[in-house]
Amino acid sequence: MSSAENCIFVGKAAQPVVLDLAYANRHGLIAGATGTGKTVTLQRLAEGFASHGVPVFLADVKGDLSGLGMAGGGGKLAERAQAIGLDDYAPSAFPCLFWDVFGAEGHPVRATVSDVGPLLLARLFELNDTQEGVLHAAFAVADAQGLLLLDLKDLRAILAYVGENAQALQPTYGNISSASVGAIQRKLLVIEREGGNALFGEPALRLEDLMRTSDDGRGCISILAADKLIQRPRLYAVFLLWLLSELFEGLPEAGDLAKPKLVLFFDEAHLLFEDAPKALLDKVEQVVRLIRSKGVGVYFISQSPTDLPEDVLGQLGNRVQHALRAFTPKDQKAVRAAAETFRANPAFRTDQAITELGVGEALVSMLEAKGTPSIVERALIAPPVSRVGPVTAAERRALQDASPIAGVYECAVDRESAYERLSQRAQEASASATPAAGRPASGSTRSSERGRRPVTTEDILSTVAKDAARAVGSRLGREIVRGLLGSIFRGR
Repeated sequence: MSSAENCIFVGKAAQPVVLDLAYANRHGLIAGATGTGKTVTLQRLAEGFASHGVPVFLADVKGDLSGLGMAGGGGKLAERAQAIGLDDYAPSAFPCLFWDVFGAEGHPVRATVSDVGPLLLARLFELNDTQEGVLHAAFAVADAQGLLLLDLKDLRAILAYVGENAQALQPTYGNISSASVGAIQRKLLVIEREGGNALFGEPALRLEDLMRTSDDGRGCISILAADKLIQRPRLYAVFLLWLLSELFEGLPEAGDLAKPKLVLFFDEAHLLFEDAPKALLDKVEQVVRLIRSKGVGVYFISQSPTDLPEDVLGQLGNRVQHALRAFTPKDQKAVRAAAETFRANPAFRTDQAITELGVGEALVSMLEAKGTPSIVERALIAPPVSRVGPVTAAERRALQDASPIAGVYECAVDRESAYERLSQRAQEASASATPAAGRPASGSTRSSERGRRPVTTEDILSTVAKDAARAVGSRLGREIVRGLLGSIFRGR
């Protein structure tokens, strides 16, 4: 095992229980019933990573974790520290960055439509296979014509375009039915009315802003305010999966490091996989398996290990299991399943211990030498040194004002993209169909008015064809790059 300087003290059993940072990118799980101490364990681990200079990103679904930005201690926390022999326990605050998709309780978080890609959007919109195919075709048309898809009005514009020109596009992109286009547009309207359009646009989140360290060398803890976002579970899931794919694609290979470059904590992890199609589950499992080579650790928080797919669960080497209740046959099955994921300790029965654990107590197994899981230990989890509970509104504002990225994301940018380009084409087509002002008209005014015709699909296609002819030589270099999940799905 590495030296104590490269470990996080997790808790006390018969001996100290530590997480070796050299194996922290082998991912982990924090599980347990509501009210058993999962959030405090998450907070303790986040503090440990930050103290060792590792940036942390976590989703705060209950609003409790904002307290990381303020010093805590005292009361029961101090008593717990004394009980487990933490002689150097001292209250401390940590450098925090607050984020919020809706921009109310943190810096706005945005991603472009192109970055999110059709695969994740199809899940967000709950599309069937046919509708998803049409969405992929719309993205392909945008790529071919150099049209940027940045926000939802760009997506709406390209959908309208492919719907109006379905017949002309059919030989290249297959059948594009008006019914499918209409269904996608209706789903898009629902997302807009629920406020989901706040996620899409620019400036998009830069990964380097999630990987900051403070002046004193500690890792910055990025806290996503998710108490409102969690009420839109598909939007929550799509955002976190997009972030995972962006990190995978954007970070270089790192190999085995002494400590991770970044650690992610995904609360309510079951929402990432609930009702997800198999193609998406396969890609998520692939990314989770491979992202550790980029120096990124992923820790899932959920009530039971059975909430996660087996292929994902098999990648989680560091585990903290809080109490589970066994009131029903389903609960009893979950307890047995959780017990079977641990390396047995002859001192106690794992399945029985899971039901007997008190608040703040957990079964813990961490990876040790050569990456093998340790024997499960029944441990008292060490208390956090930051505040357990949320910051006040005034404290949050003060922390945001002092943020090193204050003002960077607050103002949205709307540059020329698909919506503007397609609108311009329609205007040019309309102008070309109107006789020049002052041109002598043959016949009466009434007959001249009858001679004018409305802009048709043929007019728009003619303009598009001319644009395409001029641009064909440079198309190969202008394909829009989207997130990894979408690109893998299209390419494999």
